[in-house]
Amino acid sequence: MTDWVVAVIGGLMVTLVIRDVFHTLFHPVGRGSIAPQVMKFVWWLLRVFHPDRRIASLTGPLGIALVVLMWGALAVVGWAMLYYALMPEGFAFGSELNPAERDPVFDSLYISLVTIGTLGFGDIVPTLPWLRLIVPLESLFGFMLLTAAVSWVLQIYPALHRRRVVALQLSALREARRAQPTLGIDCVPTDLLTALAAAIVEVRNDFNQYGATYYFRDLETDAALAVSIQYATDLADEAGTSELPQTRLAGALLTAAVDSLANLLDAEFLQLGGDTATVIKAYATDHRHAG
Repeated sequence: MTDWVVAVIGGLMVTLVIRDVFHTLFHPVGRGSIAPQVMKFVWWLLRVFHPDRRIASLTGPLGIALVVLMWGALAVVGWAMLYYALMPEGFAFGSELNPAERDPVFDSLYISLVTIGTLGFGDIVPTLPWLRLIVPLESLFGFMLLTAAVSWVLQIYPALHRRRVVALQLSALREARRAQPTLGIDCVPTDLLTALAAAIVEVRNDFNQYGATYYFRDLETDAALAVSIQYATDLADEAGTSELPQTRLAGALLTAAVDSLANLLDAEFLQLGGDTATVIKAYATDHRHAG
């Protein structure tokens, strides 16, 4: 009876990992359970370093690596528990191995590791019919996990690029207007304001779909959206006072985009329940760019 309890727990662990991988990487909204907790832990852990230290900006990459390792470790242990319940009767051992002298815990972990790694040494093989089906499924999962991890990275870094481009555009516009203080908001093309609004909406969608991108911190202030987004609110407020209706409309679009982004950041990461100004300030503080 104890062996089957272990097998059930192992099956639940495998199911949990598969569900988390699916919800994190393939679900349109990206609502995993393991991945966010791991990313938050790394985010908290690296706060012990000074914000100007390069290691303080490695939260995202280290978090991604740790999430993938966590998925793999839980899957290995889960499948090993399934194998343990049928050890040694459900397996055939090579001629050089004596089942009576083997450690079932070690052998279960060994089989799980070589299977998920698609190594297949063949020194210990399953003999039960349904077990001969489960073992290849672990190999398929191992291949899928590697492919999914690579796909995740390839999806995250374009999203980070889009975020940094928006931050740099806002920073460049701010500096350009500071250099020419006589240029009012009506001198700013409305197409530029609407393009910024559209870009912020896209960034908001990236945060929604790839929540892990929140934990990528930019050391360079000009490329940090946590800093530059404040200027988007300043532009929107300024555009709202314009005498030109198209500029006021562009300002309203910009306000709506920033408000939507702030609502998402608050709901998913900050949990403040505050207004847009409060959330934007907290966003900068959380990324250690305040002041």
